[in-house]
Amino acid sequence: MYIISDILYVIVYFLAGYRKKVVRRNLAAAFPEKDEKELRRTERRYYRHLCDLFVEGIYNLFASPQSIMKRYHVVNRELLNSYYEQGRTVVLMSAHYNNWEYMVTSLNMQLFHHGIGVGKPLSNRFLEPRVFRRRTRFGTEVVYSDTVRQVVDFYHRHHVPCALMMLSDQSPAHADRAYWTPFLHQETAFLYGAEYFARKYDFPVFYYRVDKTRRGRYTVTFFPLCESPLEVPQYAIVERYVRMLEDDIVARPDFWLWSHRRWKLTRPAPPAVDTNPENRQS
Repeated sequence: MYIISDILYVIVYFLAGYRKKVVRRNLAAAFPEKDEKELRRTERRYYRHLCDLFVEGIYNLFASPQSIMKRYHVVNRELLNSYYEQGRTVVLMSAHYNNWEYMVTSLNMQLFHHGIGVGKPLSNRFLEPRVFRRRTRFGTEVVYSDTVRQVVDFYHRHHVPCALMMLSDQSPAHADRAYWTPFLHQETAFLYGAEYFARKYDFPVFYYRVDKTRRGRYTVTFFPLCESPLEVPQYAIVERYVRMLEDDIVARPDFWLWSHRRWKLTRPAPPAVDTNPENRQS
């Protein structure tokens, strides 16, 4: 499998130069302290990892449960077991860091909770239903933004404890409906969905880190982000998530998805304040 990845690396990086301008712009902005040599080293490592992800993504669609579980191991799943026993749904926040497709496919096998992956449909109408069937073949339920609220509410009303997996590093569709915070030296918009569900239903929230132990092998570790969402200020959960993700990216930048246009949004200007006393209502 990885022979194919090695060949793809030569084609994608050296011949096609797939989104190389985007990757270089993103890396340079995120790591202004790194010199050109360091940035190019990270860039090459990223493309090697990206090609691994591509072949692993194809493999994931046809692999047996045993093969996936052997390649994708949860270190501390017992951390979530007590919440399942209490009948409580948990929110799992992560990112496009290392292999996320294995988690989507195996989520329902990894935990006692009913696994729900929240994502976006593929733009290709031919591939979408076929990939959807393969992603969900082991019981994980994949939902999209247009139905996620109804699905979560249904399971909550029927007391079904779920694990709600959300890759919260995606760029929001609307700049004025996002949480803005400094991230990798740039003002960055983040999705608020994970915190929204946590606060609405009082779901405990966990961050999970995916480590690449060797080629084709990953471990997943859960870290508590917030046990009681209603007891913390608004946006505190998203902010904690952002800081943990930033630390992981700084430690191993080649494992994050640099080829997407993450910083395409601009922070909206605050509304103008009318300082003319004559226009104020008494």
